[in-house]
Amino acid sequence: MVLRVLAATGVATSLFGSSAFGGSPAPPPPPPQEQVVIDSVAVNGTGCPEGTAAVAVSPDNTAFTVTYSNYLAQVGPGASPTDFRKNCQLTLLVHVPSGYTYAIVSADYRGFASLAPGASGTQRARYHFQGDPRTTTATHHFKGGFNGDWQTTDTAPAAALAFAPCGEERNLDITTELQVDRGTSSPGDTSFLEMDSTDGTVKTVYHLTLRHCP
Repeated sequence: MVLRVLAATGVATSLFGSSAFGGSPAPPPPPPQEQVVIDSVAVNGTGCPEGTAAVAVSPDNTAFTVTYSNYLAQVGPGASPTDFRKNCQLTLLVHVPSGYTYAIVSADYRGFASLAPGASGTQRARYHFQGDPRTTTATHHFKGGFNGDWQTTDTAPAAALAFAPCGEERNLDITTELQVDRGTSSPGDTSFLEMDSTDGTVKTVYHLTLRHCP
């Protein structure tokens, strides 16, 4: 599945945790007038079947948003043995204006959870520029006895951002995972964790920073 969109509408290390250029990056320049374009090279996974994930770039070029419509992990009556874990890998090619490069400065994840007492949930994200040996992993845990909206944020200090190589186009892989563990909860209890939206209001937002290439 290929999507092309134009601007219109835990603990983390490596990609968030070290600079590809070394030293402290300069303050980000004002967003350029040209548009950021994202080619979605591939969207694969049990949490994002074809046609259930949409990518859009913010009008000011400072973020892109992924909206899911079928991303849910669950255990309990009616759930299949594989439903306890769902994942989605986004392979993106981010085209920035000439003379600029970019880094992901933070990522916001939102959803809804219903976890019975004794159960638990996990939300995990991995970030990787293809051709770079570093991979960032950020993990967040949720305890049972919870029913409501959730939000997590993966972030990096400005001095530790890893920017895409200047003058090169490399795919950015973002793999997310939701997992629910029954734990000591009753076999008759249903527990679930979702990053899911039927009305377009639950979204994952990735915040970008742009800077001039040296």
